[in-house]
Amino acid sequence: MNAPARLRLALASMAALFTLAAAPAHAGKTLDGIKQRGAVACGVHTGRAGFALADGSGNWSGLDVDLCRAVAAATLGDASKVKFIPTSGQTRITALQSGEIDLLARNTTWTFTRDNGLGLMWAGVNFHDGQGFMARKKPGLNSVKQLSGATICVISGSTTEKTLSEYFRAHKLNYKAVVFDNPEAALQAFSSGRCQAYTGDLGALAVLRGKELANPDDYVILPEVISKEPAGPAVRRGDDEWFAVVRWTLNAMIEAEELGITQANADELKTRSDSIQVKRFLGQSDDLGKQLGLDREWALRIVKAVGNYGESYERNLGAKSGLNVPRGKNALFTKGGLMMSPPMN
Repeated sequence: MNAPARLRLALASMAALFTLAAAPAHAGKTLDGIKQRGAVACGVHTGRAGFALADGSGNWSGLDVDLCRAVAAATLGDASKVKFIPTSGQTRITALQSGEIDLLARNTTWTFTRDNGLGLMWAGVNFHDGQGFMARKKPGLNSVKQLSGATICVISGSTTEKTLSEYFRAHKLNYKAVVFDNPEAALQAFSSGRCQAYTGDLGALAVLRGKELANPDDYVILPEVISKEPAGPAVRRGDDEWFAVVRWTLNAMIEAEELGITQANADELKTRSDSIQVKRFLGQSDDLGKQLGLDREWALRIVKAVGNYGESYERNLGAKSGLNVPRGKNALFTKGGLMMSPPMN
């Protein structure tokens, strides 16, 4: 091939690439199905305050619930168009694999095996956690390493049981695990004295201590954190477009907090902000939605429906919830935490 021919071929290839980049993305088969049925099927916890809990009238609330509603707002234009499907530690993965749910938003840890061996993909992290221990207060108890020989309540069907075993073996400590299928039974056993300690994610332990135990001051959460537990929404492999929608819904909630966009000011900023980043986010300049198969105001609807990530956290886990779970690692990166959205441009 001579030089002019190679040049023509290169220019044609570049033009094709630019055409593809500029073309609107197709929403994917999962979103097509969601639009046909008119609701996002979202797998959530069977009942955990702060993350996913239904009241006596069947109204759901929680950090994970907000994420489900944010996805519905972005894709269907209505945050109420969610079918919440309670899942246990044993059923959550199969519910997603089988197609019973479109999205799993159930404080499920993102691990290598789950991400590579189960046909799933994690779209991000909406709660950075770690495994810890709660015990009844007694003089001198201030470390997990003082629990050698203890009976410990643990939930089956999670990474918690394996991490417990590995930690105690590594530190040459003995223990007896009492395994339960659901947190309610485990908590009852712990509070009745059947178990000397209860192990689980620290966020869950804080909620259980603050909301479920009759005398919270009688219990202590020990200082050791024995694992990384990055939890977030998961989807099935094979639908990259749906994966992108869920990932950027979560990122949009985080980005909104970074930009100072809230439920209260989103509409005002839409018309009055001079910030390039804010105008882009709210669909007033670049049309980011086109690349997701959505309209240009998808991110604006998310914030108006559930608020930014910080608002959701405070309402469900922070001071406004009564749980007072510190932001810690879940603070924005600008405030010493790990929450950060990739640039939305």
